[in-house]
Amino acid sequence: MTSPAPFDQAELDITRWLDEGHNAEMAWLNAARARLATHPSELLEGARALVVVGVSCRTEEPGSGPGGRVARYAWGSDYHAAMKGRLKQLADWLGGRSRIFVDDGPLAERDAAIRAGLGFRGKNTNLLTPIGSFVFLGALLTDVALDFDQPVQKDCGTCRLCIDACPTDALDQAYHLAAERCIAYLTIEHRGPISEELRPHLGQWVFGCDVCQEVCPYNASTRGRPRGWTEFEPRLGTQLDLDMLVRIDDEAFRETFRGSPIKRTKRRGLVRNAALALGNLGDAPSCANLVRLAAEDPDPVVREAAEWALSALRQPRSRKRSSGPESAAADAADERR
Repeated sequence: MTSPAPFDQAELDITRWLDEGHNAEMAWLNAARARLATHPSELLEGARALVVVGVSCRTEEPGSGPGGRVARYAWGSDYHAAMKGRLKQLADWLGGRSRIFVDDGPLAERDAAIRAGLGFRGKNTNLLTPIGSFVFLGALLTDVALDFDQPVQKDCGTCRLCIDACPTDALDQAYHLAAERCIAYLTIEHRGPISEELRPHLGQWVFGCDVCQEVCPYNASTRGRPRGWTEFEPRLGTQLDLDMLVRIDDEAFRETFRGSPIKRTKRRGLVRNAALALGNLGDAPSCANLVRLAAEDPDPVVREAAEWALSALRQPRSRKRSSGPESAAADAADERR
């Protein structure tokens, strides 16, 4: 629990980040939203406390193989509904008036979590908690008076594993994310063609990216880590079949990913990403599907991605890079030598 007082430093940081253009195509991330997000007391009249919760989304461990990689948070059902249902129960128990936030309203939830003592901000910009960073955050703003917790006095020290491992150099400095280069942004929020410079660095990722979390020492062990709720268990495994994805149509996309966070990228984004992943993998048996996609798909963004993948498959490769945390860290080390 913490105070609904303004997050003054967060407002300055977000405003500077916006001025630098790092919100890219995310027009909804603007100065007006930053103002609301950092002034909780303006989001609920008479607000007296902010309850912040963190819930583990760690279930299975990632599989290996030639599939499309998906960020851990999107393996199961939509976390918004799962979290909001529990927070509504908490609000009913507390009484009074309240407002609930789960990554879908104007509230700086990570900064609220830090002030409430859930953890500290890592150099990868994620919240690092005693159970790691694979957590969903939710918040309950209430007019009920509650005792407040104190922030945790910790930091990352000299560790920079996340910075060195980032495949696209989106973590261009500690505690700063250039979202326009982040694989999570590129595969989910970005709607058009992905820059050719960045495509090889996407590896097998088709929805989000966990590299900076997978190399983090706070996530190194599963011992003592609570398992995520049943809603977060993998629905389609920890990887997606790339050939299935490049064959999927709009109706099949809607049916397959109904109730999943993956639906956010829409069919265009997911098929584009799958085509790029096949090109990065050098998967020759997939050529027929890519040829059909390049020739017949109604979406020009998808057709162009398939053409790039076919071109990549024709090029000889002396070394294939995977997008796993071990290879990402090794590649970063190689480049520093």
